[in-house]
Amino acid sequence: MLRKWPARLASWLFWLLAALLPLAAHAEAPEFTEFDVARGEDGLQLTFSVHFELPHGVEDALIKGVPLYFVAEAEVFRDRWYWRDKRINKAMRVWRVAYQPLTRKYRVTFGGLNQSFETLADALAAVRRVSGWKIADSAQIEEGARHYVEMSYRLDTTLLPRPMQIGIGGQPEWTLLVEKVQRFN
Repeated sequence: MLRKWPARLASWLFWLLAALLPLAAHAEAPEFTEFDVARGEDGLQLTFSVHFELPHGVEDALIKGVPLYFVAEAEVFRDRWYWRDKRINKAMRVWRVAYQPLTRKYRVTFGGLNQSFETLADALAAVRRVSGWKIADSAQIEEGARHYVEMSYRLDTTLLPRPMQIGIGGQPEWTLLVEKVQRFN
């Protein structure tokens, strides 16, 4: 019986390490490092910062010429006790990040504006942080009522080229999503 004890301990440690190894190799989940909703004279403004790292497969696709689309959506709601909460406004921003192999630069497109960056870290820094984003007019926010903001930030795979959408279905490394709800008065 004592001779089997070291073998059982070794077996038990092997299975424990095998169970913990995928957890250590898994990339950390994206999260908001800053999130602030402020009411001003011109309306409701949102400032946020998201921390995430691109998985190796996503970064590899970017280097090979596949543009990435990051989408931030914010919805403003007013509480109602008698019915579903009323949506006051919805705002959305879309960033396109692409690698330009001829110039060896990364290009971030937002609206009609383009900006080039030397490194991927600089390009991602441009899409990770937003300051003073107006998500509702001041006339839409009722005095004395309770309101809240639902915010989501994601890597939008529906905007990728169609062959890529088929190939990445069900792959967890292409799932980048972070959501937050915050009340304000």
